Amino acid sequence: MTETQTVIRPMMVDDLDSVASIEQQVTPHPWSRKEFQDSLQKHRCLSLTRDSQVIGYAIYTLVVGEAEILNIAVAEEWQGRGYGRMLMDELIHLLGVKAERLFLEVRADNLPAQRLYEDVGLVEICVRRNYYQTSSGPADAILMAMDFCNFH
Repeated sequence: MTETQTVIRPMMVDDLDSVASIEQQVTPHPWSRKEFQDSLQKHRCLSLTRDSQVIGYAIYTLVVGEAEILNIAVAEEWQGRGYGRMLMDELIHLLGVKAERLFLEVRADNLPAQRLYEDVGLVEICVRRNYYQTSSGPADAILMAMDFCNFH
């Protein structure tokens, strides 16, 4: 039996088709492939691979001590197996030494993601009404944050 290898690495252009496909599966108002391609130039992008297959990703920014997760997802068939936690742990490890705070928005109806973010230490700051556009209409976002001052 072969051992599986899970790796988090910088996203590459070759990952974009897989990343866009995952985004289409798991997001009510998905980013386009072009938006991910633009993110490779503008933001910091990670791919989560399992045996060289892209199964998740994270896009984030780091500006003047503040980090924001712009997009994070795990392919539907790999959800619930700890891969989202693996991505979040890596982001916290990377950003904890570079940023003072971490922010993200999560759909108010995405309870599994909210639980994950709370488990790794993010707290709810406020609700942004009608922040997301979905096929069933606007959806609220919960703004969450983590202070890294204790990490330094």
